[in-house]
Amino acid sequence: MTRTAGVRMVTRCAPGVSGCMVIAGALFLLCGCATGGPAALPLWQLPSLQYQGRETGVDELAARAPTPRLLDVDEAMQAFVQRYAGDASSSRQRLLSLHRAISGTATLGIEYDPAAEGSASQAFRSQQANCLSYANLFIALAREAGLDARYQWVDVRPTWTRMGERVAVRLHVNAVVHLNRRDRFMVDLDPLPARDITGSMEISDTDARALYHSNIAMDALADERLEEAWLHAMRALQLSPQMSHLWVNMGVVYRWSGQYDAAETAYSQALAIDDHERSAMNNLMVLYGLQGREKERAYWEARVERYRDTNPYYHAWLGDQAAEEGDWRGALVHYRDALALSPEDPELLFGLGVIYRELGELKAALRYVGEARDHASLMSRRKRYELEYEQLSQRRLAAH
Repeated sequence: MTRTAGVRMVTRCAPGVSGCMVIAGALFLLCGCATGGPAALPLWQLPSLQYQGRETGVDELAARAPTPRLLDVDEAMQAFVQRYAGDASSSRQRLLSLHRAISGTATLGIEYDPAAEGSASQAFRSQQANCLSYANLFIALAREAGLDARYQWVDVRPTWTRMGERVAVRLHVNAVVHLNRRDRFMVDLDPLPARDITGSMEISDTDARALYHSNIAMDALADERLEEAWLHAMRALQLSPQMSHLWVNMGVVYRWSGQYDAAETAYSQALAIDDHERSAMNNLMVLYGLQGREKERAYWEARVERYRDTNPYYHAWLGDQAAEEGDWRGALVHYRDALALSPEDPELLFGLGVIYRELGELKAALRYVGEARDHASLMSRRKRYELEYEQLSQRRLAAH
């Protein structure tokens, strides 16, 4: 199936805010968000992998988990940029011309394939990419065109299971192009719905290389190729040891190999970097359950529940469930709870406005949709909110 890449403008330069979905407590693809915090645990303190009578150590990394040059541009790629963006006089024109050429079926016509890992040149030759390899391709070509293109980590609104027991997390990377101090464009092969984006953070080229290895590690783990998974998870940590999710992934590899002490160390390091790392909490629950350490398991279960109950998107999810059943009063209660926890979130404000619209309370609906519009930083969001505001205004005028 062909997906059309999208370009969205973000104004005001503040982070405005597809994805690969996994279940927290299992493993992560495209994990990231480099964060500050304590110094990462020295990797030499992590033991070698012990699996099926074989020991795999860091001395095998160079040969078995080499890091490719993800952004190298060959002569064919240079010619492509020159042909489709070389005559454009402004950076905006170069960006739009390049984007049309990459996404257009008559030119390059990149198709979405969730398994299509690889470098920019591999994506260019195969004309297939997932979200990370598409970012590699676009950034490489954009930089060749003289544009300020960077990787961007996108935070995605989590969802819970029907009983609220486990959280499903989609993790995503795309490209962002800075045209000037005010305007920047997000470029995406498989754009997420605006309502699902809760934040963003630019990450370095090194972080992107770490994500490349992390994806290979998790694919290998899913196929029970534990040696390959360990090697690439370790290489990812060597590149970006401050990414908390990478420590969770390493912990999962150790848990699958039965090295429970090493798994606990990795999960604990993830929490030392980010004490709200929900997947590390879930994984510690699983680990302590396997070991029969009920007191520790109960502690982390309580932590997970507290995280859930203080997460605005959990309450919004409950509101969405109520709305699906036609219980708009129940949805109103849940969305009020969500907004109390995150009062300036434009999607929560907009959701509350929609609920009031369905309840026939148009004055309140106008208020919250208007506030959503005022807080939106994505132009696509603002246009959607403005259209809803105009329609509500017309309905209210007609009612009077």
